Amino acid sequence: MNLTVYRRAFVGIVGREILRFLHQRERFFSALVRPLVWLLIFAAGFRAVLGLSMQPPYRTYVEYDVYIVPGLLAMIQLFNGMQSSLSMVYDREMGSMRVLLTTPLPRWFVLFSKLFAGALVSIIQAYAFLAVAYLFGIKMPAWGYLTALPILMMTGLMLGSLGMLLSSTIRQLENFAGVMNFIIFPTFFMSSALYPLWKMRESSYLVWQLCQLNPFTYAVEALRFGLYMRAEWWSLGVVGGTLVLFLAGAVYGYNPSRGFTVRKAGGGE
Repeated sequence: MNLTVYRRAFVGIVGREILRFLHQRERFFSALVRPLVWLLIFAAGFRAVLGLSMQPPYRTYVEYDVYIVPGLLAMIQLFNGMQSSLSMVYDREMGSMRVLLTTPLPRWFVLFSKLFAGALVSIIQAYAFLAVAYLFGIKMPAWGYLTALPILMMTGLMLGSLGMLLSSTIRQLENFAGVMNFIIFPTFFMSSALYPLWKMRESSYLVWQLCQLNPFTYAVEALRFGLYMRAEWWSLGVVGGTLVLFLAGAVYGYNPSRGFTVRKAGGGE
């Protein structure tokens, strides 16, 4: 197969996911309402509790609601990654995913195309959230909106690959919905999305250690620095390495001959 075949397949897969997103307006509005509730309501209480005594490298943050914006962007991408993978479980039950994976195209290419489409959708939702936050007076440096774009793509791919890996291990739609809640909330709360890590360490050393092991923490930190036109290389390296690890696991999991969902002898699909 030549490059034209790959290009057409990539455009077709990505276009299908974008159209699906455009026809699911409630998904778009729910992605906006959830972080806006945190930003406009919870931030008021947290600002009073934490105060404004941010230590370096957070001394440039004047308001707590500005501080949590990167965490809420990552939350949008986390929920979107899980929802995109939920649709993959649904497609697998309906048979369309099985048909897609039996094409002559390499399995990794098909899965990466779907992953890229999900990350692209999450970026659209993230910038829509930033636009609404701007209307409420929560502004970032002008160039920060641009420098955050490649980081949003990387974090979207990483969080989407996590959901894809989980979807490869689960056979029924109902089970995946329960796993989503079990994964999303610990991942979000045990990170630096809402509180600085040094504050977390003062409260609980054990929880601080768990936050240090959480890949979501590094996604938040990469976005936090990126919005202020700075590169946090350690966080970017962790996000990139985790992306490769999760995607490799998903490719393995979706291999029908040796993956996690391999059919057991005498068992059904």
